[in-house]
Amino acid sequence: MKVAVGGPLKVAFRPWVEGLENIPAEGPAILASNHLSFSDSFFLPAVLDRKVTFIAKAEYFTTPGVKGRLTAAFFKGVGQLPVDRSGARGAGEAAIRSGIEVLERGELFGIYPEGTRSPDGRLYRGKPGGLARVALATGAPVIPVAMIDTEKIQPPGKVMPKLMRPGIRIGKPLDFSRYQGMEHDRFVLRAVTDEVMYEIMKLSGQEYVDMYATAMKRQLADAAKAEKEADKAARAALARAEKEQAEKEKAEQEKAEQNRAERDQQTGESRTEP
Repeated sequence: MKVAVGGPLKVAFRPWVEGLENIPAEGPAILASNHLSFSDSFFLPAVLDRKVTFIAKAEYFTTPGVKGRLTAAFFKGVGQLPVDRSGARGAGEAAIRSGIEVLERGELFGIYPEGTRSPDGRLYRGKPGGLARVALATGAPVIPVAMIDTEKIQPPGKVMPKLMRPGIRIGKPLDFSRYQGMEHDRFVLRAVTDEVMYEIMKLSGQEYVDMYATAMKRQLADAAKAEKEADKAARAALARAEKEQAEKEKAEQEKAEQNRAERDQQTGESRTEP
């Protein structure tokens, strides 16, 4: 996949990279990145010599049929790890277990602390559960990464990607060994996550929003739904008004025709009187 996917990506899009020297040549490390586009999980591994393992929902690997098998093979090839989201705590616990296993093998583990893609290009609050717990449980260094302009390559709704140069800035490793063994302290988890997000913000230059991206997506979805319903109501009201106006004009026309007929009748009768 480094050749089949990474090679063409680098040739076609020519991504620029800063801070490659911050990626260790060997040993475990966590790559904590902002998340602007679906392509983030392809561009970052493409510019690195080492394999990076990300997590992905298990449905990508279990879909039946030829298309499902091809999809599963592709995601496995680019370093995606299936995570079963069922159970009491779902994806969170599964992601943590998967991340720890990857790091215990001495590999690179990629994670998006925001938990989902940014809905508007801004940087959102990091979720403390996954990143911080994996870092504190393994002692692996956390390397902040900033993806630049990847959301502009293929905006939502666009089928064909735009050929432009995305960027990748890789920061210096962060050491959280001072918190070792405190992975169940929610205040420590919050502090670790916020420190990582601050470094990502400095690297990316994004505006920071102190709320979760998932909450913003719900707000945007609710706003879009309300706008759609308001538009539907406005269209219905306009249709009713047009119908009422048409009925009124028809009634006035019929009344005018009736008055005209009555006048014609009266005129005819007056002319026939002796």
